[in-house]
Amino acid sequence: MARTKSIEPDAAASDKTEQILQGAMQEFLTHGYAGTSMDKVAKTGGVSKATVYSYFADKEGLFVALVQRLAQKKVHFTVLDEEPAVALRFVATTLLEQVTQEPEFLNFVRLVIAESGRFPQLAQTFVKNLAKPGIERLTQYLASHPELKLPDPEATARIFIGSLVYFQLTQHMMHGKDMCDSLKRESR
Repeated sequence: MARTKSIEPDAAASDKTEQILQGAMQEFLTHGYAGTSMDKVAKTGGVSKATVYSYFADKEGLFVALVQRLAQKKVHFTVLDEEPAVALRFVATTLLEQVTQEPEFLNFVRLVIAESGRFPQLAQTFVKNLAKPGIERLTQYLASHPELKLPDPEATARIFIGSLVYFQLTQHMMHGKDMCDSLKRESR
C-alpha cells in the first residue's frame, strides 16, 4: 500500500497538506486518476513538485490521503447514542444530504466508480475507509439495542445503508431524479 508522510501538527505543514489535497481533489475530479500527475497536483495546489513528494510518496498515497480525509468527515455517527428512531433518521438524513449539499463528494464517488475497473485498489481503499467503517459502526449500534430484536444486525446495517446508497445512485449519480419524480406524478 502507498505510504504518506506523517503530518506534523504545525500550522505550516497543515496548510501545505491542505493545499496539496485541494489541488489533488481538483485534478482527480477534472482529469480522473489516470490523467492526474503529481506535476498537475503541484501546480493546482500552488506548491512545488518537491513539496508534494515530501508529503506523499506517490499518486496512490495522495489518493489514499484524500479518501482518509473524506472518511474523517463522513464516518462519525455521534448521534448513535440516541434511541433507534432518532439515530437511524439522523444516519439516513446525513447520508442523503451528503449528495445534495456536497457535490464534490458525489463527484468523487463517481470518480472512484469510474476508475475502479482499471484501478481496483482505489475502490478497495474507498470501501475500507468509508463503507466498511460506516457499516461496522451501524452494526455495533444495532447490536447494542436488543429491543430491536434483530436476528442479524450486520445484515440490517448493510440493507439500511445499501438502500440509501442505491437511492443516491439512481437519483443523483445516474441523473434519475427527474425521471423518478415524473413516475410519481404519473401514478397519481
